[in-house]
Amino acid sequence: MAGKMQHMIASDALVAVCESPIHGRGVFALRRIRSGQRIIEYLGERIAPSEAEQRYDDDRAEHAHVLLFTVDEHIVIDGGHDGNAAIYINHSCAPNCEAVNDGSRIFIEALRDIGPGEELTYDYQLERPGRYSADWKERYRCHCGAPDCRGTMLAPRKSSSSAR
Repeated sequence: MAGKMQHMIASDALVAVCESPIHGRGVFALRRIRSGQRIIEYLGERIAPSEAEQRYDDDRAEHAHVLLFTVDEHIVIDGGHDGNAAIYINHSCAPNCEAVNDGSRIFIEALRDIGPGEELTYDYQLERPGRYSADWKERYRCHCGAPDCRGTMLAPRKSSSSAR
């Protein structure tokens, strides 16, 4: 496990937040996690999308914020306010976890078996309106190091035949 352990989460000590080789801090398995296992809920203040836009202006901020999780068209979870360790799960283009929307709650679940000491990751698939600019690709640059890394945390654009 990389770095010094910052703190543990979950009463059963399933994961810990530590320094990450991907970026900043990350969440690491303390013991085996089975494929399909629900690991942690993404928590934070539940706000309207308009409030999220007011709080975080990624175009003007020095660094893009990836603390927001869209639940639906009316609810965004702001992990920067009343959030938990799930905000430290890093992006990867070859993730071992996925975010699952279960009603109005977001959970992180294992896509495959994860061994002790392995960093948890999921594909953020961030979306921005309009055409992706070179600035956005740099602002949302991926650090995962996967062999098939697409170079950005932005979601791949859908083909024009499926666009609305």
